[in-house]
Amino acid sequence: MSLLQHGLTPRLKPLSARRSATLSVLDIGTSKIVCLVAELQPVETLATLRGRTHLARIIGIGHQRSLGLKGGAVVDLEAAETAIRHAVHAAERMARVEVQSVIVSLSGGRLGSQHFDAKVPVRTGAVTGADVQRVLEAASTHSISPGRAVLHALPTGYSLDQQTAVVDPSGMLGERLGVDLHVVTAEIAAARNLMLAVENTHLRVEAVIATPYASGLSALVDDEAEMGVAVVDMGGGTTSVGVFSGGHLVHVDALAVGGHHVTMDIARGLSTRVAAAERLKTLYGAAMATASDERDMIAVHGVDEDERDLPHHIPKSHLVRIIRPRVEEVLELVRDRLRNAGFAAQAGRRVVLTGGASQLVGLPEVARRILQGQVRIGRPLGIKGLPEAAKGPAFSASVGLLVYPQVSHVEHFEPRGQSGRTGLVSNSYLSKFGRWFTESF
Repeated sequence: MSLLQHGLTPRLKPLSARRSATLSVLDIGTSKIVCLVAELQPVETLATLRGRTHLARIIGIGHQRSLGLKGGAVVDLEAAETAIRHAVHAAERMARVEVQSVIVSLSGGRLGSQHFDAKVPVRTGAVTGADVQRVLEAASTHSISPGRAVLHALPTGYSLDQQTAVVDPSGMLGERLGVDLHVVTAEIAAARNLMLAVENTHLRVEAVIATPYASGLSALVDDEAEMGVAVVDMGGGTTSVGVFSGGHLVHVDALAVGGHHVTMDIARGLSTRVAAAERLKTLYGAAMATASDERDMIAVHGVDEDERDLPHHIPKSHLVRIIRPRVEEVLELVRDRLRNAGFAAQAGRRVVLTGGASQLVGLPEVARRILQGQVRIGRPLGIKGLPEAAKGPAFSASVGLLVYPQVSHVEHFEPRGQSGRTGLVSNSYLSKFGRWFTESF
């Protein structure tokens, strides 16, 4: 089945670089759901974030413990709807606006990448918008795996005759125009059920964005994306990876393991309740040992005890010994997946860790050893009005959803007259996009 006939999630109407807009986004994760309402104001070029056309100012925020999700995918529709509704209502009350449509993140559904290329003859000697459209359509006729929904179709570079790495071929002279197209997909069922959970709360889904793409848009400066970097978004139920090179997203992958698995290891290893294990991880957890760990004692309540019972005490080193193997396993899986996919080199030995689970003490040091590169923690950049508690890596993907409309125009949209056949597509979205693409060139 070709991309043109395949299930595309809704396409977002590109944002005018000269117009202000109010946007609402919904970051739906395994451990938390975040709704942001923001005003986007046009700005002159920002020094380190040149790709951004607008500056976002948060006017409403609501976040809620996630319900009904496992590994980033919906497993209990009613519970997920309830959590979404609470997060949206909180943001609406703060912003004093009614949210009607949202841009949504997706971290489950086995995110993956496929790469296609195509070449077409240039009809008039100089490349026109029609030539660009034809080569993109030619790249889109390739088959993708059955049961997959297309989230993104991103041109990563053009070629003109023997000249490669052409950024924008419009107006250039040549005989054969080529394009490399990076297609990000997820399981149709996971995308459809996530959209259903949102739509059941009477909200329209404007677009579904892969979480590692959103995190990269939020946490990377332009030079990192240009030189090559791997963004590792460590969430509660998933760890997703986005590789950026030459300023483009070139690879996506995801593992169904995250911070919640560390919490469960602690609960089992110390025979304590899950909520108590989460608290121990947050307050005392670390990914690497220190000299004082044997002396520092921490209080642990048994699974059958309540807060009134006297806790037993264990050295902190015992907690670290439980946490460390799981953290190392996740990072080794990331390293091996990147190597096997052939994208370790394009990551340029630079790693940005983000997501809530990246806040574990000592994690950057362990990542440097295992991934053998420069490692930093990524936080949301170029955003105003975030409360102090939301300025950390846990909110990178949420803020990235506000950046996405500023770059969505680079995606290849389905031409007019084609329509999706999987129930994921709204034809009104696609007809708008077909018109926009034709008129833009």
